[in-house]
Amino acid sequence: MSNAELLQASRDAAKDTGAYRRIRLLLDEGTFHEIDAYVRSNGGPAEAVTGFGTVDGCPVYVFAQNSSVDGGAMSKAQAGKIRKLYELAVKNGAPVVGIYDSVGARLAEGADMMAAYGEVLRSSNLLSGVVPQIAWVAGPCIGTAALMAAGADLVVMTKDAELTADTAGEDASPEAAVKAGVCQLIAENDEEAAQAVRRLVSYLPSNNLEGAPVTDVLGLASQVSLTEESAGKTVLEGLADENSFLALGEGFGCGVTVGLAQVAGSTAGLLAYEGVIGADACAKAARFVRFCDCFSIPVVSVVNAEKFASLREASKLSSAYAEATAPKVAVITGEAYGPVYLALAGRGAGADVTLAWVDAAVSPLSASTSAIFEWSGKLAGASDPVAERKKLIEEYKKTEASPLAAAANGLLEDVIRPEETRASVAAYLEMLAGKRVTGLPKKHTNLPL
Repeated sequence: MSNAELLQASRDAAKDTGAYRRIRLLLDEGTFHEIDAYVRSNGGPAEAVTGFGTVDGCPVYVFAQNSSVDGGAMSKAQAGKIRKLYELAVKNGAPVVGIYDSVGARLAEGADMMAAYGEVLRSSNLLSGVVPQIAWVAGPCIGTAALMAAGADLVVMTKDAELTADTAGEDASPEAAVKAGVCQLIAENDEEAAQAVRRLVSYLPSNNLEGAPVTDVLGLASQVSLTEESAGKTVLEGLADENSFLALGEGFGCGVTVGLAQVAGSTAGLLAYEGVIGADACAKAARFVRFCDCFSIPVVSVVNAEKFASLREASKLSSAYAEATAPKVAVITGEAYGPVYLALAGRGAGADVTLAWVDAAVSPLSASTSAIFEWSGKLAGASDPVAERKKLIEEYKKTEASPLAAAANGLLEDVIRPEETRASVAAYLEMLAGKRVTGLPKKHTNLPL
């Protein structure tokens, strides 16, 4: 056979492998260009496919481990291909999508493989915050590969995939990864996973020097009507353009809902806090805020929470908000007392704008504690102390802890009705689109990790 015939035969055989099929599902039709297609490993083709293409017209670099070639085992050759892809992503400022499907490392290569694997892991970590990284776990992802995938900004897993840093004894299922806060989305199959990754790419800027994406057409208003009874995810859906809210990490940190959305055509990161904010909720929210800030995606926080359950994790969340220089808008829809107000919605969070619904409650301590502490004399001689106590707390909420009182003291920029929330937030986000902040010179914040 001639070289041309050998080349065509090689290409025809490659088209039937899972790696190429997944790349075709991910990228716009006909846009994939392979890089290093002829690199050899152990006498055959390298165990991963690398290249670039577009997603809805936006350039994207992609690598896909090819389980059809020696189980997709990581080798020196595969590591070299992936490392080159990372270098190109840095030079050209384009997102990286990694498709993981490998039985592990090519142990026969010994020290060479270990060194190469280490370089890839380091490159992946150094790329964090420069361009968006999305991991699509489509099959086994074990050991060091799992560290790479889990270190991505967002992780999508198919329901039959595995993700674990241990080779045995650890639950590697997608459900376990979600509960651990590692996986953000689970897909039924490759087709659904590819669509999820495409949707995530559409919400993100190409790199940390670009602003958040803005659609050419103003987004349609949500059909969700907000009222005083609206809570959590419902409020976020009412804020977002119609059908644009994509919740992430549901099943982990249930005290907070986070997700990406379009608000009046512009990408924003939305968070809704409810009730007691537990340790997992703090960790989930802190990472999401830092992710948004890496790529200058505005952060909108909806707050209806009484307190934190973990001092250590609350400190982590507070630090994430304080350090973030992306536009930050807070909406208090219910309770926001003391540390919760300060860390998530007030000056401690560095909020650019703080809004509150007309029936919200803002005070240094919880309304129940403040009412009893400050107005205890009103309970003296009460015939029904329990009933009187409830009335006293409600009175305190409507007077001393009312949003109007907070606004009078400069703690809020505006008091709004629930139905005005989307329009108000959209207006402030538009106003803050040009926000520029220069921080103090330092290597990084010392978060209480």
